Amino acid sequence: MDDVFKALSDPTRRDLLDELFREDGQTLSALEARFTMSRFGIAKHLRILEDAGLVVTRRRGREKLHFLNPVPIRLVHDRWVSKYAEPWAAALSDLKSRLESPMEKIFEIYIKTTPEQLWEAITDSDIRSKYQFGNTLEADWSPDGKFVMGNPKAGAALGEGENLEVDPPRRLVQTMRALWGEDVKAEGTSKITWEIEPVGDSCHLTVTHSDLREGANEQLYGGWPMILSGLKTWLETGEKLTTPGSLMYT
Repeated sequence: MDDVFKALSDPTRRDLLDELFREDGQTLSALEARFTMSRFGIAKHLRILEDAGLVVTRRRGREKLHFLNPVPIRLVHDRWVSKYAEPWAAALSDLKSRLESPMEKIFEIYIKTTPEQLWEAITDSDIRSKYQFGNTLEADWSPDGKFVMGNPKAGAALGEGENLEVDPPRRLVQTMRALWGEDVKAEGTSKITWEIEPVGDSCHLTVTHSDLREGANEQLYGGWPMILSGLKTWLETGEKLTTPGSLMYT
């Protein structure tokens, strides 16, 4: 976490995060236009934010887009704040969930585990329930297979979708339609991509939630920082991480 605190210690880097909070997926040129600093200086600050995991980048044709990644901030919250905070505090501190115009949300995290163990944690219903708000998955994990997300205390299905790509233990792409309320049902179908990259004794996990309409309901993607923090905690310690989301159906 030293890199995170170092990155956040500089006011210009905090301003860059504020800009990505305001409008995600910006180019270097777009960010440069909002500062008096040189292009080289902005690029240097963005590199430090990338190294800390606070910013992730994606190529779109010739453009390189920068996205805010809230997961490291969530991990700081879980380590030092959540023990004392009321349940609503997590919602107030979740920067990523407040963006009003996301077309795509990208979340990254490093977990000390193997690709095989991480894949199992993503696809095994019992393990999944330990870090995703107690929710279970009834799924056919073959290509074109379908899944239904539920919870013993919910009384009805919470979501459904199908597999677009299944490449264990590297990549899983699924459609997702939320069903837990009329407001999210109206959002239609989005897409979730899990990408696993081994790095030494750990894995670099990237979750991309895409095909979201502009101004999509934040319930669709706001829980990812809690989910991924819980996944990391379970795989590295074997313990459940108590978050406001995990208490949803208790």
